[in-house]
Amino acid sequence: MIFLLVAVLGFSGKAAGADDSEDYIRTVENYVVPDVTLVNQDGKRVKIRSLLNSKKVVVVDFIYTTCTTICPVLSAEFVDLQDTLGPDSGNVHLVSISIDPENDTPKKMKEYLKRYDAKPGWDFLSGTRDDILRVIKAFNAYTPSKMAHLPLAILYSPADRNWVRIYGFIGSSDMLAEYRKALNKSKS
Repeated sequence: MIFLLVAVLGFSGKAAGADDSEDYIRTVENYVVPDVTLVNQDGKRVKIRSLLNSKKVVVVDFIYTTCTTICPVLSAEFVDLQDTLGPDSGNVHLVSISIDPENDTPKKMKEYLKRYDAKPGWDFLSGTRDDILRVIKAFNAYTPSKMAHLPLAILYSPADRNWVRIYGFIGSSDMLAEYRKALNKSKS
């Protein structure tokens, strides 16, 4: 456990030509979202393909409610983005997908979002193990153990239908810059 924490917090992968302040790797991907139905924090059934292929910029991460390592950092990134955008936070849809569907019930997901003072526009989804695995594998985010899951955020720009994969921990200003790139593509 301590090794995992050191490995996660000490991650220092650099994008080619990246400046020393970046602790993440950025790639552009073309994912195919599976046609599955998940459940959100309010207990409502949600077609993931429709939700993610919206006209808004979408940011996806993979977390679980009892995580004490990576998930709080990823959730803090979402909070920072919503807070920084203020009234403009309605232009982005944040989507956290559970990697622990057996334990992440709508009630627990709702409590988690409340703990982070999530604003409207941040949904937490869970579902059957098979459906969650389909989604995780579609985004190349599968690990055999939830304890070894990836520090990953994925941004979708509806304009070019590409996904920007951020592997590692991205700072608030870099996340804001990535969001703005995706938003500007959408307005072009």
